[in-house]
Amino acid sequence: MNIPTVKNLKRVVIIGSGFAGLQVAKKLRRDKFQVILIDKNNYHTFQPLLYQVATAGLEPDSIAHSIRNIIKKTKNFFFRLAIVHYINTEKQKIYTNVGYLFYDYLIMATGSITNYFGNKNIENFAFPMKSIPEALDLRSLILQDFESALLTKDFKERKRLMTFVIVGGGPTGVELAGALAEMKKYILPNDYPDLDIQYMNIHLLQASKRLLDGMSEKSAKQAYNNLKELGVIIWLNCLVKDYDGKIVFIEKNKEIESANVIWAAGVKGSIIKGFLKEDIKNNRILVDDYFKVKKYENIFAIGDVAYINTNKLYPNGYPMTAQPAIQQGNWLAKNFNYLSDQKMIKPFIYKNLGSMATIGRNKAVCDFPYFKLKGFLAWIVWMFVHLVSLVGFRNRAIALTNWIIQYFNYNKSVRLIIRPFRRKKKLFKN
Repeated sequence: MNIPTVKNLKRVVIIGSGFAGLQVAKKLRRDKFQVILIDKNNYHTFQPLLYQVATAGLEPDSIAHSIRNIIKKTKNFFFRLAIVHYINTEKQKIYTNVGYLFYDYLIMATGSITNYFGNKNIENFAFPMKSIPEALDLRSLILQDFESALLTKDFKERKRLMTFVIVGGGPTGVELAGALAEMKKYILPNDYPDLDIQYMNIHLLQASKRLLDGMSEKSAKQAYNNLKELGVIIWLNCLVKDYDGKIVFIEKNKEIESANVIWAAGVKGSIIKGFLKEDIKNNRILVDDYFKVKKYENIFAIGDVAYINTNKLYPNGYPMTAQPAIQQGNWLAKNFNYLSDQKMIKPFIYKNLGSMATIGRNKAVCDFPYFKLKGFLAWIVWMFVHLVSLVGFRNRAIALTNWIIQYFNYNKSVRLIIRPFRRKKKLFKN
């Protein structure tokens, strides 16, 4: 990988430049450690706004920022664009598509991937939304389907092309459903005047008895009512059994005909080969309160891929969201810096800063530790928090400009099919 060895510095290899990995890479002391960040992309993605890329609200460069630009002019820091295939924990060596690399300390910050719960049909035909390429595919799919609906004479096929099924009623599913409903109400009737948009249906399927399981009952009810007002068809206590590319099969012999199923029903840790079965729990790497993988003295895991079950409030591990990942990245960097100064390291303490979700224009819900917000004020808070969380002034300026324009003229300006999406052929049978 063409990285020099420095005798006086311990080499820290970080795999993954998400919220957790990026915080560690930025804050480790360069006079004590040689820091090497490895990722399959050369940019950091602000994942909470992926749904806006998918629904033509923002271009991808508004929510992505070059890693080299984030951490620049920094001594003893190296970034390598690579895919890690295997970790040899005994030899302290990682193997990638561009070569191998030895480490003194290894930090796993690989994040999460879509969890299809073993259903190969759903994995093959449904659309995930965990990365910018996936969001762009979804955007192309949405626009292409309306173009195809204009051309077909088959009414049943037209309706199937205009029916969207979102599986998963968490923040991603709720925000995506709201964005599609607003496209139906404000955008698509103007873009497709010769197409009866009333035949467009948006279904939101949730396995539990309410939306937004991680938020309060009050916020969940508010989100439910807001989505109903926007015309979203909500299914609660609804388990998806299968999907063949045309029909969603639901328990109790119910079906929805749709060419567009968006899977937002869960994620699992992105684990690289090399760990033992006992190192993994609930599809995440088991770590202690210091983020150390329990059987190794020099391997750590943070963010979505890390599983900590010592906090009684979070017996199934911390939420796989941005806030815990950011806090864990900062905490681990501090402990490494303490260690370099021969100071006592500290166990992680998570501070729940709250959670939020937007349902659409002037509609959002926010749960904070001591109070809750809904409606316009919550929407403003949601916008502010997401705006300041974006990396780089340019990204903030572009996102804010887009939001202001869309607010006043009810328009999404990036409805472009730049990279046409091709559907997969049917590979599995029901």
